[in-house]
Amino acid sequence: MKIVGILVDVHTRDIYPAEIDIEKGRIKEINKIESAPERFILPGLIDSHIHIESSMVTPGAFAVSAVKQGTTGVVSDPHEIANVVGQEGIEYMIKDSEKVPVKFWFGASSCVPATEFETSGGRIGSKEIKKLLSEMNLKYLAEMMNFPGVIYDDNEVAKKLEIAKKLNKKIDGHAPGLSGEKLKKYVAAGISTDHECSSIDEAREKLKLGMKILIREGSAARNLESLKDLIKTDPEMIMLCSDDLHPEMLLRRHLNKLISKLIVEGYNKYDVIRSCTVNPVLHYGLEAGLLRKGDSADFIIVDDINKMNVIETWIGGKKVFSEGKVLFKYGGNKPINKWNSSEINADELVIKGKGGRLKVIEAFDGELFTKSVSVETVKAEIYEPDPASEILKIVVKDRYNDGPPAVGFIKGFGLKNGAFASSVAHDSHNIICIGANDKDIVSAVNEIVKMKGGLSVSVNSKTASMKLDIAGIMSSCSCEEVAAGYLNLSEQVKSLGCKLKAPFMSLSFMALLVIPELKIGDKGLFDGNKFCLTSLFEE
Repeated sequence: MKIVGILVDVHTRDIYPAEIDIEKGRIKEINKIESAPERFILPGLIDSHIHIESSMVTPGAFAVSAVKQGTTGVVSDPHEIANVVGQEGIEYMIKDSEKVPVKFWFGASSCVPATEFETSGGRIGSKEIKKLLSEMNLKYLAEMMNFPGVIYDDNEVAKKLEIAKKLNKKIDGHAPGLSGEKLKKYVAAGISTDHECSSIDEAREKLKLGMKILIREGSAARNLESLKDLIKTDPEMIMLCSDDLHPEMLLRRHLNKLISKLIVEGYNKYDVIRSCTVNPVLHYGLEAGLLRKGDSADFIIVDDINKMNVIETWIGGKKVFSEGKVLFKYGGNKPINKWNSSEINADELVIKGKGGRLKVIEAFDGELFTKSVSVETVKAEIYEPDPASEILKIVVKDRYNDGPPAVGFIKGFGLKNGAFASSVAHDSHNIICIGANDKDIVSAVNEIVKMKGGLSVSVNSKTASMKLDIAGIMSSCSCEEVAAGYLNLSEQVKSLGCKLKAPFMSLSFMALLVIPELKIGDKGLFDGNKFCLTSLFEE
């Protein structure tokens, strides 16, 4: 089989007409020719860090949408489903991914649960890590979010790191804001990447210590604008990633449109393309083709490298997408879940007043970081949400052991009425809800309980929802169906006054305790700087 087009050679940094000879799924020869049709051939695109579960669809359904954007492989940490059902969840993701041609390289989730300050449905210790990395041959030790455990020599964390190093597996990092001597110790433990940089100075400090920087541009956290100049100064140390990509965005773009944006802005096209082809392949040792003789025939054909509209996607010498049509079938998988939660009532949400200063989470659009703000209160019998001052109530309900809800206050979402809830709540995926009044909070949370997982919006006790039947975080439906439901609910939340671009995505990160400053889990308010539970009121 011969493919003809304009080859974008990321190795020689040249563009030329070429004929690619494919035999038995691999590239037999690449020959320069005098002329070729105006269509550009590039290596298949690889996302260097993504949680497939955040797309709210299975790996197979993700693949159906991703090939349309030129994605041929993803480096994926399945810790979302692992936090719900443990090792069974990782095995579920692997088996499902094997039904489609897209290449999935899964990591062994290092932090399940992410902390001991929340309740999760699964637990992966050093024994399970050894099995995942050796017997199951998972590609790498996934993001070490427990950076305090690394810094302060937690025994179990040390065991996991040592297992990965003995097996010559790469170790992914997760160290937001870490610097100085603590960062040096973290890197010295063998951790080689970070995708949590929010400023170029933070990234440069990590680069100097030898870390690879994964520039994240997802649905909620977007750091491309802040970090893109690193592609000019340190191109071989940079990879592009999504981290968390919601379904409606996956339908519009993946890495292809990030490449287009950067090239149009004047960044070196070879450096940009290498950041999501050559660089992840070399760093992780991936079995992916890079358009060289002998490589697996994994490549894409686009109309124009400035636009990056994908015409064809090829994996292992087989055309899997062509001119708008996906050329493989995906049949789905049987759902799995873990759920033990009863409905709540308004009495469980009551916060009795005592005067003094109240700790309030402040959220920001497009950021995982929050601030801890102190609000002066008057002594009242009960503290209620105050939408006029943008102070809302936030609730997290344990879904595994049916514990009582934890209640706090938050600002930055802007709701004027109603409530919205989700069982997608990183990383333990308990039920999380933000609302302007207790009645709608109860309705929104109880709808999630009835469905055993999903998204809901409630206003004046009228509730709309979407069920997530796989672990309460993914749907067995197609990406198009999930995206439509998700967008509909998101628009309903925005109609209630929410000013965030991705309200459900932002909501899900308000329970992510490993990102400072102030978050909330099922056990209560959490101080991410001191890494401990904290009181709702200042002492």
